[in-house]
Amino acid sequence: MNAKTLFTTAGFDLTSCRAALGIDVFPGPAHALGMATKISESLQALSRELRYEPTTKRIRAYLGQELVLDSRNAVIMWEPRRVVPCYAVPATDVDAVLSAATPATPGGGTPDVLHPGIPFSRHSTPGTALDVTAGGASAAGGAFELQDAALAGYVAFDSEAFTWREEDDIVQSHPRDPFHRVDIRHSSRHVKVTSDELVLAESSAPLMVFETNLAERIYLPAADVNWDALVPTDSSTLCPYKGEASYWRLAGGPDGDMAWSYQTPLPEAGELAGYVCFYDNLVDVEEL
Repeated sequence: MNAKTLFTTAGFDLTSCRAALGIDVFPGPAHALGMATKISESLQALSRELRYEPTTKRIRAYLGQELVLDSRNAVIMWEPRRVVPCYAVPATDVDAVLSAATPATPGGGTPDVLHPGIPFSRHSTPGTALDVTAGGASAAGGAFELQDAALAGYVAFDSEAFTWREEDDIVQSHPRDPFHRVDIRHSSRHVKVTSDELVLAESSAPLMVFETNLAERIYLPAADVNWDALVPTDSSTLCPYKGEASYWRLAGGPDGDMAWSYQTPLPEAGELAGYVCFYDNLVDVEEL
């Protein structure tokens, strides 16, 4: 069955479709000679723009025990060049007191990429920085009123300055990007991890993690790790997709973290519980 037959069988009127869409539903040879679009490159091109996506989730933020905002009209928003998003809500959904913030001291230069280590106060779009006060507590520069026609009346908030809930669930780190995927797949790849000649792990039952815009990661079962060669560190990080990570360094080696694991991952990443991943730029990860 060709596309035209499928449309007409399903009850679609092709002429109406063309008129409504403003395009030729069945493009001819001229279109076939054009270049296909690689979606990741198109999304990357948008990264230099102010972007947002509405969410129907109920979003709440707290400063200590005090309610800061409660909205069913939130958007997930990225300032230009920001890697991870934040929430923005209509000012009418804000319970806290917002007041003009002291202007931030300009930093040296403007980075091409605003990674998560660059604070919220480093803005890349026009607007007004605001202090947030609730119940006697305050977050200096914790909000930002956007100067944009599409987001008129919206205020963005610092993900790290507040405790967040989507519906009744706690949000870790920052809002989830609705265009970001984390796929966990069971594998039979034979993987060996070494540091010089010391074997740190070897397994034929790893979990492969494929995450949007990131290199693939190989997680190995705890039973296949040489724990005598590793020492736990105090490091801890939060991922909105996988949860809280714990870290290890090489016993008798440098102090830097070499491996990590999600001991109690978020439900969506539950299969990763106890599995260990190594930094492949610090050790040798070899597929045999």
